[in-house]
Amino acid sequence: MSHLEFADVPHPDELVRAEAKRRHATLIKPVESLGRLEELGAWIAACQGTCPPRPVARPRVVVFAGDHGVAAKGVSAYPAGVTAQLVNALLKDEGVPTALAPVAGAGLRVVDISVDGETAAQEFKVRKGSGSIDTEDALSPEETEAALQAGVDIANAEVDAGADLLIAGDLGVGVSTPSSVLIAALTGTEPVAVVGRGSGIDDNAWMRKAAVIRDALRRARTVLTDPTALLRVASGADLAAMTGFLAQAAIRRTPVLLDGLAASAAALVAEELAPNARGWWAAAHRCAEPAHDLALDHLDLKPILDLGIRLGEAAGALTALPVLAMAVRLLSDVATYDSAGVAPPETP
Repeated sequence: MSHLEFADVPHPDELVRAEAKRRHATLIKPVESLGRLEELGAWIAACQGTCPPRPVARPRVVVFAGDHGVAAKGVSAYPAGVTAQLVNALLKDEGVPTALAPVAGAGLRVVDISVDGETAAQEFKVRKGSGSIDTEDALSPEETEAALQAGVDIANAEVDAGADLLIAGDLGVGVSTPSSVLIAALTGTEPVAVVGRGSGIDDNAWMRKAAVIRDALRRARTVLTDPTALLRVASGADLAAMTGFLAQAAIRRTPVLLDGLAASAAALVAEELAPNARGWWAAAHRCAEPAHDLALDHLDLKPILDLGIRLGEAAGALTALPVLAMAVRLLSDVATYDSAGVAPPETP
């Protein structure tokens, strides 16, 4: 059992959500004519506890980087050493999220949790690489605890510094394999149904990945009732840190845009550790991995975008962020029929 206890998660304010929906009906547009944008704006209003909601002023992305022992089994298109190179490229503003974040108006932080190499972002480093989960545990009990605590501490630091929306991104060769195992375990799905192409693997690598997931899932199912043990056996330090981050964001009443496969896998475990946390999350997009749909269905979340993105690194969430910002602005900036002096539609 974990020594780290997560507090009860409050619910977003349902009275404010209802008020936001009523407000939408008074704005100078046909009723419900903006579809999901109306739902998303009402969700942010409920998270903030105020209607109209305040603009999203300080969104923050944290990219959790780590290596995975399964990469040595040929489950990725990249060798494991690439993760450290990618982290250092991000720190030099050369990566995908560093291109997208300024456009979306988001701050970006990169954290090396378990990269198998040296980087310049090691403040919260738990270990170098995580165990090969088909044959051994990903982490020791102490490392699992340290990774969860790192995620909690990072979430607290970001919220304390003024973040009003959080995004967790992943970066690591092989991360889609433990992510798929966690999702298969918690949704009761057979291994073959969750095996995706990840980094762009060929058929032979896909078969190797399917075998690794099958063996890891067999081990994961023995600890299914204990979320912390599940992280120890079948995740990785990066995924465990993301889990703590997502749970703590909810406890701190801070909305989160979930990115792709890894973030959704961590979210499934976070919901087990801190029930009701999912009320504070929105699904940014549907990624191209088959396990992602299973995770979103389990969390009862509908993706905002569907662009075939499978990268991770918060790419999908950063792309969806401006849509969410627009949804908030509609509630705060569009005039009502009364204030604009516009005749409302006739009621039948």
